[in-house]
Amino acid sequence: MSTRKLLTNGNAFKRTDARWGGTVWYCDELGERRRKCFSGTTKQEVNKKMTAYIESFNRENEESIEANKTLRESMQNWLRVFKFPSVERTTYDRYEHTVQNQVFPIIGDKAVGNITSADIKKLLNHWMNEGYAYTTVKKVHSILGDYFKHLEVQELISKNPMSGAPMIKKSNYFAMQDKENLPTSETVTVFTGEEIEKLKAEASKTYKTGKRLYRQASAYILMLNTGLRAGEMLGVLNGDIDLEKRVMHIRRGVKVVNKRDGVEIVEGGTEVKIGKLKSATSKRDVPLNDTAIEAIKELREEYFFGEASPLICDENGDYTKPDVFRRRYHRLLEGAGIESKGLHSLRHTFATNLVNGVKQADGSVKSLSVKQVADLLGHSTTQVTEMYYVKRDTTRLGGVTDGMDL
Repeated sequence: MSTRKLLTNGNAFKRTDARWGGTVWYCDELGERRRKCFSGTTKQEVNKKMTAYIESFNRENEESIEANKTLRESMQNWLRVFKFPSVERTTYDRYEHTVQNQVFPIIGDKAVGNITSADIKKLLNHWMNEGYAYTTVKKVHSILGDYFKHLEVQELISKNPMSGAPMIKKSNYFAMQDKENLPTSETVTVFTGEEIEKLKAEASKTYKTGKRLYRQASAYILMLNTGLRAGEMLGVLNGDIDLEKRVMHIRRGVKVVNKRDGVEIVEGGTEVKIGKLKSATSKRDVPLNDTAIEAIKELREEYFFGEASPLICDENGDYTKPDVFRRRYHRLLEGAGIESKGLHSLRHTFATNLVNGVKQADGSVKSLSVKQVADLLGHSTTQVTEMYYVKRDTTRLGGVTDGMDL
C-alpha cells in the first residue's frame, strides 16, 4: 500500500491581483498527483503557510506509517477492523486474550518495523520456559503469523519476521520442558468403569425430602451416553427430543462471550450467546439409549418450562451458563471422590467405550466402527475421532499372535 509523499517543497509566486500564491505538489495514497494551494498578502506569509503545511504533512505521514507504530496499537487496530467482523465472538475473545496476556507484555511496546525473527523466537521461548502448554504457545505463533501476513500483503512492512521464526516442533518443545511427548491418543482422559459407577451413584443422591443433592446432575450422565459437547448439551430444547423415536436433534450451541459495546469490552462479565454449532457436521441426530432416556426424564422432573425451553435450564426457564454448568460438574466429581477431569472427558469416554467395545450381559463385546462414532460425535473425519477422542485398549491384544509364529 502506497503512502503519501511530497513532490515539491512549495513554490511562491506573485499573482495578477498583486497578492501572493503558493503551491505544494504531492502524491496521494493511490499514487495520484495532487496539489495544495495557498494565498496571502506577502511572499513571507505564503512561505510560512507552506512550511507549516509541509511540517504537518510529514508528521501525519510519519504517524500513518504502520512500521512506526507500536505492536500494541497496530495489532489492536488489526483485530478490531479485520478480525472482529469476520470471526465468531468466542474466537475473537480468544484472540484478544492471547495478545493481551502472551504478546503485549513481552513485545507490545516495540515498533512494528523493529520486530525481528529473534524477537518472535524469544517470545515463544519465554512462554515455553515458563511451562506453558504447547497449544497455548502455538496459538501465539498462529495469531502473530496471521497479523504479520496481513501487513506483508498490504505492503506495510518490508520484511515478515515470522518467516525466520517457525513454530518449534512438538517433540522438541516437550523435550525442552523435560516432558514426554506421548501419542495424542495416550493423552485422552476417560473415566474408568469404576469411576462411571461412582459418578452415577453420586448423581442420583437425594436429600431426605427426595430433592436431588446435585442440581441437574443427570445432565452429565446424559452427556456420558450421547457424547455431546457441553455447549451442545446446553443448547438442546425439550422440543428437540423425541422419546418415542429415541432420538435427540442437535441444532444449536450455547457459548459464553465477553459483554461488548461494539468492539469494546463492557465491565460486568460475560453473557450467553446462542448460535450455530462448531461445524456443519455438528448438526446431527443422536440416538438415545435407555440410560439417556431415563436421564432426560429425571431432568424434566426437576425443571420443565415447555417444549421451547432448554432441557437444562435455570430457575426461570432460560439457558444455563456454561461456567455454572462446569462448576456443578466439578462439585459432583469432588463429591464422588473422582480425580478432576475436564468436562470433555465425558465425550472422550463415550467415544472410547464405543470403539473399544462394551461388554454385554452374555459376555460378548459390542463395539462400533470409528466411522459410526465419528458420525455420532459430529466429526467431519474419522482421523479426528481416532486421534483425539479414543484411548485404545491394548490389553485385549494379549494372546492374539498365539499360533502365528513366524
